[in-house]
Amino acid sequence: MKSLPVRGRGAVGNPANRFDGIDVEREAWTVEDPGPETRLLRDRSRSIIARNQSPDVGFAASINPYRGCEHGCVYCYARPTHEYLGFSAGLDFESRILVKEDAPRLLREALSSPRWEPQVLAMSGVTDPYQPAERRLGITRACLEVLAEARNPVSIITKSRLVTRDVDLLGEMSAHDAARVTVSVTSLDESLRRVLEPRAPTPERRLEAIRALADAGVSVGVLVAPVIPGLTEHELPAILEAAAEAGATHAGWVMLRLPHGVSGLFEDWLETHFPWRKDKVLGRIRDVRGGELNDPRFGSRMRGAGPLADPMADLFRVAARRFGLDGVARPLSTASFRRPAPPAEAGSTGPQLSLFGPAEGGGGFEGDSPRARTGLRRPGG
Repeated sequence: MKSLPVRGRGAVGNPANRFDGIDVEREAWTVEDPGPETRLLRDRSRSIIARNQSPDVGFAASINPYRGCEHGCVYCYARPTHEYLGFSAGLDFESRILVKEDAPRLLREALSSPRWEPQVLAMSGVTDPYQPAERRLGITRACLEVLAEARNPVSIITKSRLVTRDVDLLGEMSAHDAARVTVSVTSLDESLRRVLEPRAPTPERRLEAIRALADAGVSVGVLVAPVIPGLTEHELPAILEAAAEAGATHAGWVMLRLPHGVSGLFEDWLETHFPWRKDKVLGRIRDVRGGELNDPRFGSRMRGAGPLADPMADLFRVAARRFGLDGVARPLSTASFRRPAPPAEAGSTGPQLSLFGPAEGGGGFEGDSPRARTGLRRPGG
């Protein structure tokens, strides 16, 4: 049976957690149903820097102030990480947001340690550091304040124009080649964006962010991600042209990835919003994924492989060259690093609990997540 869209959300359901033996099934959502409210939960992680060993991404360490993401992008490869916390990769991922309120203090503690070797930190390697809750909580900004004090280089990936709020810190760090921002743009079609990324900023707002960052002297690029075969790949040249006109200096792209239960969520989304294109889109995805909906192998998972993937790569290369985005990003440097004061000397850092009120779109702070309070660390956490 065809699922109904859930107002303001990307997923059209809350599938069972693959690690749990018991599943509580909710009745189907109706068109009139406002959908699940957003709830903020404390994340009691005892460290903030996650290590990465994947050869497919350009960083070895990252900071993730939030787990889960209210943007609700149905294709998000990070959705399965919510299952490690006892939640669903579906609606839970975009409505149960874990907040690392101690992130700034933990970051200061790590960078002030004599064991810390200055290196580029990615923010965020999993979910968007500038998602809606950040507007009130300011955890990402508080982390940036620590990074700016230390002049430790940071590379930010975001969909949100909210990043321009922190242009003062990013501009200061850019003077030491210690900041870079990449703005993710999936489509310039606003009608598609509304159902694909329901709570993410419009394409216009993202281009405005690129322009504002470039005007402030911050190294800024565009990431066309994900490229969805049969749905968005034809937009590659137009996105690169618009980003270049806004001031981007470099570009990248990533093929759609559908790990674990994300494939089922994406199929349901297609059936709900684009049933007449479902077979075509899924067929083209299989064409670039060796006959499957996902290929987790290093080397091919970010680009795909085969006779359909190669022309997409060529299309990107030609368009990037045409619009002057085929160069490499300005290298980040650790030359100006200075060890920050440890937490005891720096005083209280980061947001206060009183900031936890009703979340944007409803709901509010509910205390600890059942598994987050244990400091559980999982890949990408």
